[in-house]
Parts: sequence; structure tokens; C-alpha cells
Amino acid sequence: MPYLDITRLFTSFSYDTTMKEIVEYLQKKQIIFKSFKEVSPKELGSRKRVLLYVGVNLKGYYALVMCVQKKSRVLRKEAGELMLLHEKLEKYIDSKITKKYLYIKAPLCSHAKVMLEEQGWRVWQIDE
Repeated sequence: MPYLDITRLFTSFSYDTTMKEIVEYLQKKQIIFKSFKEVSPKELGSRKRVLLYVGVNLKGYYALVMCVQKKSRVLRKEAGELMLLHEKLEKYIDSKITKKYLYIKAPLCSHAKVMLEEQGWRVWQIDE
């Protein structure tokens, strides 16, 4: 029987979406960053399956790009959890994040989208 590495099985979570794809999408929207780095949700004490990127725009303000990719619908409750993740990230980097972007490849509840946009998020729903 072949050897099965269970640790690799659980840590090999990956998205089809890459940093390159996100940066190219942002460039199409004329959003350019001086620096752009990935932050692991584990560093924030979260088990959420999202990709977090923190960037500094040309004016020197922090921006958050959150990437969500899943098959099930993103509901209002989960949108609230994503906003809490944003607050944790602000404490983690010890700075206020002024621009918040959600790059989402999933069905999105209309109430969740309205709630995010009322809180200052720009939501980009990508159809696969």
C-alpha cells in the first residue's frame, strides 16, 4: 500500500486564482500598488479559506484585496465574518486599511453584497 502523507493532504489547499491573475485584474481597473503581499488567514487566527493581500497604493494608503472562491453561496453571515477578518488584519498590521476590495468567484447573496458595499467594500463578482 503506498504511503499517504496526511499533512500534505490538509495543507495543500490551493486556489485556481493566483496572485498574478488578481494583479492583472487590478491593473485593468487602474488600481496599482507600490507593494503587494499575501497574508495567511492562519496568521490572524482564522480557519477561513480565503486569500488575503495587503497592498500600499501610490498615495501611501493601505488596501486589502480579499479573494473568495467556492461553489456554495456566500451569505450575509459569511460577509460579516469577512469584515471581522478585515478588522483583525488592521490590528495585525497596526494600520488602518482605507480601500477594501472583494474578488469573489462564487454565488453571492444580494443582501451580503449590499451589506459589504454599505461598509465601503468594492465587490467584484467574477463569473467562471
